[in-house]
Amino acid sequence: MKIDAIVFSPTRTGRRVVERVAAGFAAGSDRIEWTDLTPWSADTTTGERVVGGVAVVAVPVYGGRVAERAVERLARIRAAEPGRTPAILVVVYGNRDYEDALLELGDWAVGQGFVPLAGGAFVGEHSYSRPKEGMPIAEGRPDEADCAAAERFGAEARAKYERLKAGAASPDGGLVLPGRRPYKVKGAATPATPTTDPERCTGCGVCVGNCPTGAIGLTPDGVAASGAERCIKCCACLKFCPAGARSFVTPYTERLFRNFTVRREPELFL
Repeated sequence: MKIDAIVFSPTRTGRRVVERVAAGFAAGSDRIEWTDLTPWSADTTTGERVVGGVAVVAVPVYGGRVAERAVERLARIRAAEPGRTPAILVVVYGNRDYEDALLELGDWAVGQGFVPLAGGAFVGEHSYSRPKEGMPIAEGRPDEADCAAAERFGAEARAKYERLKAGAASPDGGLVLPGRRPYKVKGAATPATPTTDPERCTGCGVCVGNCPTGAIGLTPDGVAASGAERCIKCCACLKFCPAGARSFVTPYTERLFRNFTVRREPELFL
């Protein structure tokens, strides 16, 4: 069997979860094929990606909804056999709430011909987390406990898949995902964008390569600079900058740290 792992994951948290979900689902000679929708080049990719195996799809949650850029890139993914291709759906959020995101991802799956088999909401370190400034938000997550839960989730999804394949129930097994329609209306995004300390920036271009929207370029002086019109505030540039030259100042960090530091656990639906 082929397992199609499909991710939009700027800071790699969703990818780490999917790696373990896919490992738990896989058995014997199953093979895992990756489709990473994160790189900027995904915006210029033409044509559809037809998925014939069991899909494991992960996206980040922004403001209780599926991240807009993920929605755009997922539009090119469709099932090879509409109504017969199963999908395991994963949303990753920063310990606040995922609200309507998992339902939204489930609706996408059905619209593209997939049959939602299972759904999970996992916690990843918030993009606005600032441990060095004393304001960590889900720091280090998904941690090993989260990853172990993801692997068990994959194994449980496999057991359900085998039961359904034997004709025990409907193709989706009566899966119900949390959320409400119409989906939550997102509030305005912070106008701030990450900035660069020119004294620290080495012009290495790591942030440029890791930006999922092509929002970062180098000035004539070799200093990284963000374009506000493209930046989605994923903060991958902060996470991967080897010199620690990037920073992002927003009052949302303090609010999140003050109100959402109590650990939340994965929520799984089968």
